[in-house]
Amino acid sequence: MIDMENRRQFIGKLALLTGGLMLTDQYSWAYASVDQRYKVAVVDLMILKRQKLGAFDLSKEIGADGVELDMGGLGNRDTFDNKLADPVVRQQFMDKAKALNLEICSLAMTGFYAQSLATRPTYQQMIGDCITTMKAMNVKVAFLPLGIQGDLVKNPELRPAIVERLKVAGKMAKKAGVVIGIETALDARGELQLLKDINSAAIKSYFNFSNAIKNGRDLHTELRILGRKNIVQIHCTNDDGVWLQNDPKIDMKAVRRTLDDMGWKGWLVVERSRDAKDPRNVKWNFTANTSYVKSVFQ
Repeated sequence: MIDMENRRQFIGKLALLTGGLMLTDQYSWAYASVDQRYKVAVVDLMILKRQKLGAFDLSKEIGADGVELDMGGLGNRDTFDNKLADPVVRQQFMDKAKALNLEICSLAMTGFYAQSLATRPTYQQMIGDCITTMKAMNVKVAFLPLGIQGDLVKNPELRPAIVERLKVAGKMAKKAGVVIGIETALDARGELQLLKDINSAAIKSYFNFSNAIKNGRDLHTELRILGRKNIVQIHCTNDDGVWLQNDPKIDMKAVRRTLDDMGWKGWLVVERSRDAKDPRNVKWNFTANTSYVKSVFQ
């Protein structure tokens, strides 16, 4: 026979364990909100709040965990039209983010969408200004699109110059302890080879779902080819037309399974996927997409 005292102790411990599990389950959302494996952000440029303090209030209303802030326009300037270079403005942004419990997940050099990294003479100044701002704001990731003029599929002759300049950028980023995520027009194998040619741990892929989808490539295969260690952040988006939840070209739950299986974690940044019925309704579109992505990944 089981000793009655031992039996009572066993039952008591079991009750405590069960209660503890119930308590953990009841409040698991609280722990998850502090240390989410996947976090969801929006782009200040795409919510029409480029370098505006109101980007934080709107991002909070949308339901995002953070914001990707833009470095400002580039045009023919020597460097970005960066309001965050002003210490007073920069502190206002940081204070606002803290007050609303939002993170700045990355700084974006979107000026390079229409400008050439391969030919601009002051590219080191531009990248240096971004890195300086990152360090001042404690932001660890920068987004650098190679853009139209840096399309290595259409302009393969630019490859040597881009590789050389990204090697320089990699050294600058490594010294500062930050990472620059690049977006290219290449497929995953091509981008992986580009990263190998650059050979810098501070230059990684800033993956965009839409690049694979619109070029008829299998999204899951592309993610696996690049691999967990080479993807620093993800633009969780497709071309405009429908919300992500209504998009037949992307199965977000399957994407979650792929990223889980890869062991990847990090920021999913909503960029587009606006409904064609009302594409200018920023709050409506981005709230829908952010809510859906969080329902899948959190």
